[in-house]
Order: sequence, then C-alpha cells, then structure tokens
Amino acid sequence: MTRFVHDQFAKDLLDEILGYMRTGNPAQEVASEVKQIDFYFTPSPEKPDYLEYREKLGLLGKMATTPALFEPFRNGVTVDDVQSCMSKLWDVTAKLKRQARRENTTISESELPFLWILTPTASTSLLKGFKATADEKNWGKGIYFFGRHWRGALVVIHQLPKTPETIWLRILGKGKVQAEAITSLGALPVDDPLRVNVLNLVYQLQQNLRVNQSEKSELEAQEDENLIMAIAPLFQEQLQAAEQKGIERGIQQGKQEGREEGIQQGLSQGLERGRQEQQRLILDNFLGARFGELDEKMIGFIPSLSTLSAPDFTRMLLSISLFPVDENGRQEAMRLLAENVLRLRGNELGDILPTVVTNLLALSGEELRLLLERLPQLSTDELLNLLGERRE
Repeated sequence: MTRFVHDQFAKDLLDEILGYMRTGNPAQEVASEVKQIDFYFTPSPEKPDYLEYREKLGLLGKMATTPALFEPFRNGVTVDDVQSCMSKLWDVTAKLKRQARRENTTISESELPFLWILTPTASTSLLKGFKATADEKNWGKGIYFFGRHWRGALVVIHQLPKTPETIWLRILGKGKVQAEAITSLGALPVDDPLRVNVLNLVYQLQQNLRVNQSEKSELEAQEDENLIMAIAPLFQEQLQAAEQKGIERGIQQGKQEGREEGIQQGLSQGLERGRQEQQRLILDNFLGARFGELDEKMIGFIPSLSTLSAPDFTRMLLSISLFPVDENGRQEAMRLLAENVLRLRGNELGDILPTVVTNLLALSGEELRLLLERLPQLSTDELLNLLGERRE
C-alpha cells in the first residue's frame, strides 16, 4: 500500500513541477499491451519565461530540455524494471516514427523521447550489466547513461550531491534522503508558488502515510514516520506565513479605514479582517485538497471557523491532517469542525457537546447555514431548543 502512495506522489510531483513546461498528457498508454507511462514530457519552449523556469528546476530542468519519459521508482530498480522501461521507450519511439511515415515527414533524433529512470539506489552489477556509465563532467554524480542509441539513463537519487540544483529529484528519493530534501524546501521563499504547490502535495503525502499503518513493515513505518516529522515544521511555517500575509493585508486595510474611523481602531479592525480572510482561504483550500469537493455543510462551517485564534486554528488543521482520507475521515473532520464552531461560545455545553454536535450535523445544509448565521445571537437555551436538546 505504502509503495503505491509514494508512486502516486512521484507522478503528481513531476506533473506539478514540469507541468508549466510541457504540452500534452503526462500519462500515456502504449499500444503493444496495456502499459502505462508514468510521466511523458514534451517541452513547450514558446511559453513565457520558459528558460527562466527551467533554470529554476536545476538538474530536473536540464533533463527536461527534450521530450522525455520519466519513470520513478520507490525502491531500487531491478533488471526487469529497466527492461520494462526500455520496452515502453521503444514502443513510443516506434509509434512516433510510424506517425511520421504516415504524414510523409521526417523526425530527428532530438525529437524522440529520452528515458530517465529515477531510482533511489542501483547496484554495481546492474549498472555494469547495462553498461551504464557516469558523465560527471557534464551531469555530476549519480547519473549513468546507456549507450547513445539506447536514449536512456539511470538517475541514482541517493548518489546525487546535496545541492539546490538536485532538490526536486531528491524529494523523489527514500528515507533520510527524501526527508532531508523536503526539509530543504524551507530554504525557498515562503511565497514561492513552486514551493507552495509542492508542499500541498507533500501535505497530501503526509496524510496518506497515516493510513494503514498496520500493513507496513517496521522499516517502512519508520521511514514514513521520519518523513512525517520532516513535513510537520514546514506545515507550521506555511501557516505562519499565510497568517502574516493576512496581518499585512489587514494593516493596509486598517490604515485606509483609519482616515475615517481613527487610526488605532482602523488598524485593529483591518488587521483582524485580514487575519480572518486568510484563515478562511487556508481552511477552504486545505479541506478541498484533502477531501475533494466540499458539500454544503462543510462550506457552511468555514466562515465561523475563520474567527478562531491562530493557535486554535493551527491545532484544528493539524488534527484534521491526521484523519484518513476516506469517508470516515470526512465524517470525523465534519464533527471536529462542528465542535470548534460550538466551542467559540465557550464551554457552556459541557458534557452534552457530543449530542449537540450530532443534532447540529443532522440538519440539512440550508438549515445549518441559517442556524450558523444566527448562532452568535442565540442564547444557550435557544440553541438547544432549536436542536431539540434540553439541558439537564
């Protein structure tokens, strides 16, 4: 199970990082039998800032200068793995050549895809068996090329130097190497769109790793736990950055309003509105990324929850991140949202809080929306009466 989680993460990560530079479908099937190419890349150099973006990707950007097949592996590749990847490359190459003949055109070698096999490790015997050789002068350590006409190479991720140029490949590594690469994301500016988008994928990986712990080997469980520990500080940092952005926006809004209402009052109100708006956006995006399309009830809780204090808001998100990403996890998250909304009123509900939460969630989406709009003005008895509950 855990291998499939990491495999999907690798494909999503390549799509996120290289998506701007490519055209076409990243995953394709070859016709000889049902074989799925993990990531098929065709560059689109006419896009604005293409060269600047490619340079930003370091070694991965250098690999993406030509059409390419990327085949990432969670565990060290075997002879069969390499042969299977080569078979996909040959099928794609043959298809392109047939198409060129049908269209009475020619296709140059540079237009044919190059195979990049991404593996955490590779044995010396495997490298020798495929006569894969390093080209450290042009590519540095860890990359082994097959003969020219084979149009392929093995990228041994755990041998790559620990530099900013290799970070996007090392994130696809395993164990300590992957955890260190993810930690290195902290060196990027917090408002870097690539960092933000990759961290969203990393958060999803963290959530998925929490599932089916009992099915993992002891080594897999330890590796996943180390990875989760590496992700957690970045999660907190991103939340703090988003909060700061909301504060800055609120200060600016407060200054504008301060001309009419008084500087101090305007600053205070603007800051608070900015903070709440930022938390609303964070929660909306977070829940959507985790559970997919949000239903009417979940959406209804968001405005009230945006008023939580920063520590309470962060604790709520971290709690939700521990829930599974299935329907049970969605229901647990819904109860937690409802509990936090009701706790905004203090601890007045005491032991009957779980029952009140159940009754609240039993309302229709429209009924829930209307009640939440009135909630700040309702007394405890009025709230309980509306929910059909009586205080002992």
